[in-house]
Amino acid sequence: MAIGGNPVFNNPKAFRGSPAGSAAVGSTVLAGQTQLSSQQLQDLYNQPSAGPAQTGRMTYDDVIMKTLACLALVVVGGAIGWMYPILMIPGMIVGLVLGLVNAFKKEPSKGLILAYAGAEGLFVGGLSMVIDRMYPGVAPQAVLGTVCVFAVTLLLFKSGKVRATPKAMRFFMIALIGYALFSLVNLGLMWFGVLDNQWGVRGVEFMGIPLGVIIGLFAIGLAAFSLIVDFTSIEQGVKQGVDRKYSWTAAFGLTVTLIWLYVEILRLLAILRGDE
Repeated sequence: MAIGGNPVFNNPKAFRGSPAGSAAVGSTVLAGQTQLSSQQLQDLYNQPSAGPAQTGRMTYDDVIMKTLACLALVVVGGAIGWMYPILMIPGMIVGLVLGLVNAFKKEPSKGLILAYAGAEGLFVGGLSMVIDRMYPGVAPQAVLGTVCVFAVTLLLFKSGKVRATPKAMRFFMIALIGYALFSLVNLGLMWFGVLDNQWGVRGVEFMGIPLGVIIGLFAIGLAAFSLIVDFTSIEQGVKQGVDRKYSWTAAFGLTVTLIWLYVEILRLLAILRGDE
């Protein structure tokens, strides 16, 4: 499972302004122009201009529909993982491998992206069942929290109040790398039994407050800003008229971020419940 960030949007070939289909449409018109009558030319002139869908360019509708398809598979996989939590570890491993493959592929692969969504669903479903059994009710609360953070982030982005400026991106990347290193070190300390706590360093209290609460809020903030980065990349891709196939890349990026956001909220709620 990717813990955050979206290198999937950093492919310059994918999100480069080269309107798909425009050259083909122009050459077709020129090739057939000598065979058209004056009436046909007038009819052609009166027709509305071809939109992004007709010229093979990415649209917001494309991204929305493909993202919903990915999330639907996450939900299906989550239901299976909830019933059979033993699939959590295989789902995590397969999801991690497919996530890396999809992130660094030059061309998006619909099958691999959907397979990633299904595998991550198995992981998320199993993890949710295990934690919800320990702290009943946290899984539905995490789902609600994820939806709320997504909605608020989208509204802030649409209002123009929050943007992925170059300065903000530099801070985001530094914070993201730092959080990734912390997560790896914490995982190692837990695996090798250095810390006798189910949350590792996150379970250590500082002034009566578990560090996991502070770190969790920080991580949720990173995931929320990652959504802003995703929205910005999608907006630029649509404006620049990138090929329609890259809507799968956009859907993959959003799916990665939403899963990361859900896991962080789920863990934060579990830590808060465990401290009661």
